Amino acid sequence: MFDRLKSEIQAIKDKDPAARSTLEIFLCYPGFYALIMHRVSHYLWTHSFKLLARMNSNLARFLTGIEIHPGATFGKRVFIDHGMGVVVGETAEVGDDVLIYQGVILGGTSTQKTKRHPTIERGVIIGAGAKVMGNITVGEFSKIGTGAVVLKDVPPESTCVGVPGRIVKSKRTSLVDLDHNKLPDPVADAINTLTKHLKENDEHIKILFEKNEICLTEDTNTEDLDKIKLKK
Repeated sequence: MFDRLKSEIQAIKDKDPAARSTLEIFLCYPGFYALIMHRVSHYLWTHSFKLLARMNSNLARFLTGIEIHPGATFGKRVFIDHGMGVVVGETAEVGDDVLIYQGVILGGTSTQKTKRHPTIERGVIIGAGAKVMGNITVGEFSKIGTGAVVLKDVPPESTCVGVPGRIVKSKRTSLVDLDHNKLPDPVADAINTLTKHLKENDEHIKILFEKNEICLTEDTNTEDLDKIKLKK
């Protein structure tokens, strides 16, 4: 038990540059409290003390602002940074070494009593305000961008950004990478590609005009392209 606490405290020190001491983590980190209280809630839940489990989880939510259903499962060295507004559903599964920022929701998309919440595999980073919804899997060492809405599986070692989430393949450089401002934006990339293509076309048309290889009649307009005549 003490070895596990020690490893989780060390994980917080590794993932949070603001953590200065073990005492500070014990006294000032709501994510640390929430996970300790969740382990008690989960034990009660799995031993048929479901009402007590829910009462304890509600107490944890009141104290920390983090709501974790007693039925959810967590691996080792999970760190919930800041944590306010984090919600984790009943059938969610969170693997080892996962980093979760404030405002994250691991939610369900079904009213059936089945596996309806996501599975977060080892080493995943979930950015602030991200929503991961439904019975999907986020592969190990993947990153979910700030504010992303993830509705489909994310392959291992990938980055998912945007609304809805779009997947961008990337190689894992380290277990902890906090540079969310460097996450790729596939929509912006597509727009930039189109803009570049249009500029190249404009340059080509300009060159043709200068060489007098293309001319337009006086009444040429964008609605009547048939009046464009090429000189042979």
